[in-house]
Amino acid sequence: MEKFPYTWKVSGWFQIGWSQDFPVDEIKPLKYFGEHLVAFRTEDGELHVMNAHCLHLGAHLGHRGKVNKNCVVCPYHGWEWGTDGENKFIPYEDRPNISQRLRVWHVREQYGLVFIWHQPQNEPPSWEIDDIFTTHTAISTNPDDYYLAWPEMCARSDGEPVHPQQVAENSPDSAHFQYVHRATVRPVREYWNVEGPVLQFEAGWPNVKSDDPNDMSLHIYSNHNGLGIAVTAFSGAQNHRLVFSSTPVDDETSDMFYSIWWPREPGDDAPAPPEKVREKVWREFMTSMEDDLEIWRYQDYIEHPVMAKGDAKEYGQLRKWARQFYEV
Repeated sequence: MEKFPYTWKVSGWFQIGWSQDFPVDEIKPLKYFGEHLVAFRTEDGELHVMNAHCLHLGAHLGHRGKVNKNCVVCPYHGWEWGTDGENKFIPYEDRPNISQRLRVWHVREQYGLVFIWHQPQNEPPSWEIDDIFTTHTAISTNPDDYYLAWPEMCARSDGEPVHPQQVAENSPDSAHFQYVHRATVRPVREYWNVEGPVLQFEAGWPNVKSDDPNDMSLHIYSNHNGLGIAVTAFSGAQNHRLVFSSTPVDDETSDMFYSIWWPREPGDDAPAPPEKVREKVWREFMTSMEDDLEIWRYQDYIEHPVMAKGDAKEYGQLRKWARQFYEV
């Protein structure tokens, strides 16, 4: 199978988990973009991500390391590293060694999702992630009107041989819904816009009970924030929000994250949805990630694809838009 020809070290924002994965005063080892990382939440509730290997003799801070106030303590010799990546304390010396710093990664948390900024030369963020709730206004923008996504309405699949651009290339593809997701009708593309780091599209599913071709029973509104994050809302027959993220682990695999916010049933103020709602969401929506993965896992990348007439323009625009996120 032909591997994706572009680098996996893509620039942009990428999900690394959910906020509850990172409790206060605990350390979590991670690996993304071929880098070993360590994530820890300090006493003030702030989440930090840094490169994982102590600059003294290379011990991994995420394995047997600990958090001491605003520092990570190396398990090997007790060196303490601050949230700015600087050495703050050496227990057997009278002063720290500030000659080098650990790389510190920019972190954003939004409605329980955790994202980091990746840029190969460690340049700071050049754009911000769309707000998950206020971006699409066709349905309620109030988070209190939805059940919490975590943990019942979240799923992940680790180590998948899927490049983030494969996921983004679903955007102009209306035809696959019938064949991959078993949709009874083919959605109609209603809006398409490629501008800056965000790709926007809207589509509608025709109402099979109506003779009006403009009568849609369901609408989808989706913003791809770079190649890593799709922020989507459904309106009509279902009204919910979802975020689908893909984050490169190394030069062959990505971790995939899927989060759904489902509207509350009237009068229900519980954080988690009732069992009947969870079963419906898992049956009808969570399985869609696995449907897509069964295609992506075995998909070749065709650099010059043979296109249908209705596909060519949007696919060409998408691939041109995607080039901005490859900087090495």
